[in-house]
Amino acid sequence: MRNGERGLVGSLMLIAATGLSAAGCSTPLGPGDPTNIEAWMELYDVPGVSIAVIRDFQLDYTEVHGVMSRASARPVTEQTLFQAASMSKGVSAAAVLSLVQEGVVSLDTDINDYLTSWQLPYNALQNSEHVTLRRLLSHTAGTTVSGFRGYRYTEPLPTLIQILNGEYPANSDPVVVVRVPGSGFQYSGGGYEVMDQAIRDVTGLPYPEFMRERVLGPIGMANSTYEQPISSDLRYSAASGYYADGTPVPGGHHIYPEIAAAGLWTTPTDLARFLIELQLSLRGESNSVLSQENARLLLREVKHDYSLGFDLWMRGGQPYFGHGGANDGFRGRMVAHRTAGYGAVILTNSDNGLDLANAVLQLIGEREDWPGY
Repeated sequence: MRNGERGLVGSLMLIAATGLSAAGCSTPLGPGDPTNIEAWMELYDVPGVSIAVIRDFQLDYTEVHGVMSRASARPVTEQTLFQAASMSKGVSAAAVLSLVQEGVVSLDTDINDYLTSWQLPYNALQNSEHVTLRRLLSHTAGTTVSGFRGYRYTEPLPTLIQILNGEYPANSDPVVVVRVPGSGFQYSGGGYEVMDQAIRDVTGLPYPEFMRERVLGPIGMANSTYEQPISSDLRYSAASGYYADGTPVPGGHHIYPEIAAAGLWTTPTDLARFLIELQLSLRGESNSVLSQENARLLLREVKHDYSLGFDLWMRGGQPYFGHGGANDGFRGRMVAHRTAGYGAVILTNSDNGLDLANAVLQLIGEREDWPGY
């Protein structure tokens, strides 16, 4: 699911209708009384929220509220892991660009040239245009399957090739090309799974290991993993997700073997580190993952205000990048300014969490005096 800037107005209208104004809730963030944030959580029926705020290209502060599980009443901490859902895509895209940077792959080569374990089915739509990494990462490849439902712990898990073919036990359709590659924007988590298979075939690495070597390790994202299912030692630190009616997701969360598109477990602190790394790379001040040239390439618009793995937008005349995420029981957002060194990450364990995340983001923007907020 793609979550952009468009959901903000509706959530703020709801806050105004209930008497909880953004201005009236300006003190809870940072050191202070958390009462108002917790009132918002009650309003939206969100059990837990974790927040990280970036200022001057550094992690400024973190803030947590609520519980990671209503059954255990264990509080959310800075180390509590949440499913990042589609925010996984931007981190994945950065890892792919690191291979491009080294000349291992090209953004514009036919993807089937890299695929050895499986081939993207050919049809007439591909007569004159190819499916490429650039198009897969920017949702312009014309591929199908927007998002994924995930799997309960009691269900059999498909392999990546079964997911790509839409074969049992996969619960999604086959990934195929349904429009001329490059002709337009069509959000496709399935396209990211085609990319995932290509990366495995090129590098010979399991995708979680590839991501750890390319991004998570170099940036110091020690509380992040693409393991699906999550390992038993980390599961204790994982928040439990909740549906919109407040009922828990069976087993605490779904498993997402669609790793590149939706498989990241992380914390706001770790995602903030990732955003800061990109901001510094854009300034030519860090190259732990990408050079300045390739960071700019990562965040260059391809179509429909989307780059390689990121939403792009202007607010108050200022350029922002980021992404939203929505897995069953989890919602969140990450936002960063391209040049000014500020941003925020908000992760929640509820299907109602996007409204809360948008409201808190507005509050942070007001408090931090972000242009347009």
